[in-house]
Amino acid sequence: MAQNGCYAAPTNNQIQNHIYSMPSLSYKVPSVTECHASLSTNYMETSQAVDLDWENLGFGLVETDFMYVAKCGPDGNFSKGEVLPFGPIAVSPSAGVLNYGQGLFEGLKAYRKTDGSILLFRPEENATRMITGADRMCMPAPTVEQFVDAVKQTVLANKRWVPPTSKGSLYIRPLLMGSGAVLGLAPAPEYTFIIFVSPVGNYFKEGLSPINLIVEDKFHRASPGGTGGVKTIGNYALVLKAQKIAKGKGYSDVLYLDAVHDKYLEEVSSCNIFVVKDNVISTPAIKGTILPGITRKSIIEVAQSKGFKVEERLVSVDELLNADEVFCTGTAVVVSPVGSITYLGKRVEYGNQGVGVISQQLYKSLTSLQMGLVEDCMGWTVQLNQ
Repeated sequence: MAQNGCYAAPTNNQIQNHIYSMPSLSYKVPSVTECHASLSTNYMETSQAVDLDWENLGFGLVETDFMYVAKCGPDGNFSKGEVLPFGPIAVSPSAGVLNYGQGLFEGLKAYRKTDGSILLFRPEENATRMITGADRMCMPAPTVEQFVDAVKQTVLANKRWVPPTSKGSLYIRPLLMGSGAVLGLAPAPEYTFIIFVSPVGNYFKEGLSPINLIVEDKFHRASPGGTGGVKTIGNYALVLKAQKIAKGKGYSDVLYLDAVHDKYLEEVSSCNIFVVKDNVISTPAIKGTILPGITRKSIIEVAQSKGFKVEERLVSVDELLNADEVFCTGTAVVVSPVGSITYLGKRVEYGNQGVGVISQQLYKSLTSLQMGLVEDCMGWTVQLNQ
């Protein structure tokens, strides 16, 4: 059965008339049988240490050894996936993802503990968010169990790429796309779930040093009733222009306002935003135009556990003028303090361009938990059996 009311399998007549008969997605990799026969050899051959400069690891793509692939046909159920050698895939020009943007992605990380074991951080949250996003995009999605199991398999297959403790993390990128062939506007008849990984360092070159933002007053990231609250691929293509302009002027990234009033904070290109005033932490409420970030959720819970008052509400851009601290959160950045924000030509600085006390405290608390440096009292980490 399909997992949501929007995804419908093609009819028998459609199948007989070959409406969906065009090959949709093929892999330039060995067959499943060949892969099963060679995987143990490949693991053995790739068990040697990775030749990377862990001290200077940036946030960029490093091709690793293996990827995970699973498919879903007209019945709406995903087949058992396979761990395959990482490599290019061939997609039909008429694939739903290429023609109509029917695709989602997720992002999460794996960390290496000091004893060499590997931890995942809240993978079930990413699975749940993908299911929600898939429903909005008329797509079937892997179950939470399928998603988490696929993440585990992919990380273990690429475990030599997990950086040493405190040197970085293994970024995990699950993709869900309409790979089936379509011409008219309709949900694709076939879907593909892929996971690949890459070792990464800091997302912003500044690291924990403060970043500088500019408030965007021309473009908007999302509008009410749209897809701003799900992690669809189109949300990120449309922020590239404003981000490119901002970086060309020396800013780290762009802070967006709401599309209705042009006065309430939404989020940064790929991060949630927090404002601190008099030890009260405020962040824009989730109302369909803001991505429900997993790091955002975690920071709120960590802050509350430490006794901070956290408010999820409308946050006016005017509140930036007298804030004590501002910081961003996201899987890629974890916590990134903001040193300055420029709005309508006026630049506001925070903490003399230093790292705020609360920002630093929350960053240390969350990263220590993620890396297994402290006891996980929240129950958020998943240790992999190697």
